[in-house]
Amino acid sequence: MSLIFDIKRYAINDGPGIRITLFMKGCPLSCLWCHNPEGIRNGKDKLYTRKKCLGCGACVRICPNHALQLTSEGITTDKQKCTLCGQCAEECPALAIEVSGTEYTPEYLMHEIEKEIPFMDQSGGGVTFCGGEPLLHPDFLLDMLKRCGKLGIHRTVDTTLLARKETIDEVMQHCELLLIDLKSMDSAVHKTFCDVPNELILENIRRVAAAGFPYYIRIPLISGVNADEENIIRSATFLNSLPRHPEIINLLPYHDIGKGKHEKLGTVYNPKGYRMETPSEEVQQRCIHIFANYGLKATIGG
Repeated sequence: MSLIFDIKRYAINDGPGIRITLFMKGCPLSCLWCHNPEGIRNGKDKLYTRKKCLGCGACVRICPNHALQLTSEGITTDKQKCTLCGQCAEECPALAIEVSGTEYTPEYLMHEIEKEIPFMDQSGGGVTFCGGEPLLHPDFLLDMLKRCGKLGIHRTVDTTLLARKETIDEVMQHCELLLIDLKSMDSAVHKTFCDVPNELILENIRRVAAAGFPYYIRIPLISGVNADEENIIRSATFLNSLPRHPEIINLLPYHDIGKGKHEKLGTVYNPKGYRMETPSEEVQQRCIHIFANYGLKATIGG
C-alpha cells in the first residue's frame, strides 16, 4: 500500500480528457513554491485551520495521548506525543483538523477508478498518478499501472523524474504518457529553490526522449527563479536537442497557493524570503515566442 493524500475527480489539466488523479505522498524535491507541501513528507501530516476551529475541545478530549491543548491561539499539538492516529480529525465537528495521508489498498483504488470509466471513455481521459513523486513508490505504482492497463485505461504519470533509470524504464512500459517537471536549467538555482541539483533529472529527460516515449514538459514560470530569458533559451535549446520533442510545453505562472497550506501544517512558506513573483503577460508571451523559435509549442496553463 501507499499513502494517498488526495483523489481528484473530473481533472482536466493532468493529461488528456477527463481524468481521476491520485496524489501519492512523498517527494525527493522540496520546491519553495510547492502547491502541495502536505505531499512532500513520506508519512502522515496533520493540518489545522484556525479560522474553522470552534474551540469546543472535542479533539482535546478524544486524543488518547493527551497531545492537544486548547489555548487562546487555538489548538496546539505536542508533536512528541502525537502519533497521527487521526482520532482528533474524526471527532472535529468543524473539520478544522485534517490528517493528510491515507493507506488504501489497490483493490479499493481500482474500485474508485472504475467508477470514472464512463467519463474517461467519453472524453478520451484516464487516470493520472501524481504526488508528491509517484516514482518514489515503484512497486505500488507499477501494480496500479498494470491493473489499469488490463482494463484499457489510459495511464499518465506526473513526475519530477528524479528516480532510478530502471524504474523509469519499467514505468514507460506500463503507461501512455509522462508529465515531466522542468524547474531550471541551472543546477545551482535548482538546488537553491528545490533542495536538489538537476543533473539526474535532465539525464532522465534525455532517456525518455531517446526511448521515443510521449511526454509533456511542465515549467512553473516564476520571475526571480526561472522566467528570465537566459533560462528559457537554455530550456528551449535543451528540449530542441532531444531526439523526441515534448508533445507540448505547459508554462504554469507562479501563484502562492501553497502558502495557506504551510500555515495549516505549522511550517513556513519560503522561509528565506526569496523573490518569487508571477511573470507579467509580456514575459509569458516572450517565453512562448522563444520556444516557438526553437520549433516547440508552448502554452500558458494546462
